[in-house]
Parts: sequence; structure tokens; C-alpha cells
Amino acid sequence: MGYKSKEALIEEILIANYEKYYHMAFRYVKNDADALDIVQEGAYKAILKCDSLKNTEFAETWVYRIMLNEVYGLCRKHSPEFCEISEIEGESEALNVEGLDLKKAISKLSKEEQTILEMRYYKDMKLTEVAEVLDTNLSTVKSKLYRAIEKLRMDLV
Repeated sequence: MGYKSKEALIEEILIANYEKYYHMAFRYVKNDADALDIVQEGAYKAILKCDSLKNTEFAETWVYRIMLNEVYGLCRKHSPEFCEISEIEGESEALNVEGLDLKKAISKLSKEEQTILEMRYYKDMKLTEVAEVLDTNLSTVKSKLYRAIEKLRMDLV
């Protein structure tokens, strides 16, 4: 596949998933301007580096990973409190089930565990896609997910 067709594919993915990338970024930075900057910079890098995409089947995952790396880059520049996954509007009632504060429990997890939970359960990504985005093997993602779930169970009991 030639460079122009990869570029067109990446542009199509960016347009189709713009809101998804924005919401993902916003959940971390809780700031409209920073979330927009993340998406713009991520889109720029995805188009600029589209020739390095080896397998177009994974183009959407590849772009998501670029966006996530932009989030992590901005988070590294700021304090740890700057980038905590926040709830989506209207989610607070769903997160408070019978007095249990799931949001608080999730905030106690490592950033990586939070990211895996978000991709698997909020973005409904398959574990193989999560592994691809995080550039790690499937068994590592599975074990981190199961450990995170177990930590949540322990914290919410």
C-alpha cells in the first residue's frame, strides 16, 4: 500500500474517531484546551508518520496509541495529580453503586492499570487491541487487568 493511501486511511480514522480521542484525552487532563492540543498533536504525528505503519489492519489501534502517548507526554510534564482519569458526564451515579465509590477505587490504581481498564471497559477494546496499543504482550495485559480488578474488589469490599 502506498504512502498516499496510508495517509488517506489515517485521515479517515482521525475524522471518524475525533470525539473518541478527545474524550479519552479529556478524561486524563480534565481541560478542554489541553485535550484539544493532545488530539491536534496526535493527529499531526499520525499523518506525519503514517508511512511507518506496517499493517493497515491495525491503523486504528496505531492512531489510538499515538494519542495515548501524547496524553502520557503531557502528563509527564505536569504533576501526578494533573492526569487522573475523571468520570464522563452523567457517569457519577453509575460509579456510586450502593455507596461504593468506584471512581475513588480506580484512582488508587496505577496509571497503567487505569488505562487498561479504560480501554477494555470504557472503550470496549479487545485485550489483543489493548496489548497492541500498549506495545506489550497479551499475557501481560491480561495479568495486569486481572490484578487491577482484584485490587478494585478488595478496595470495594
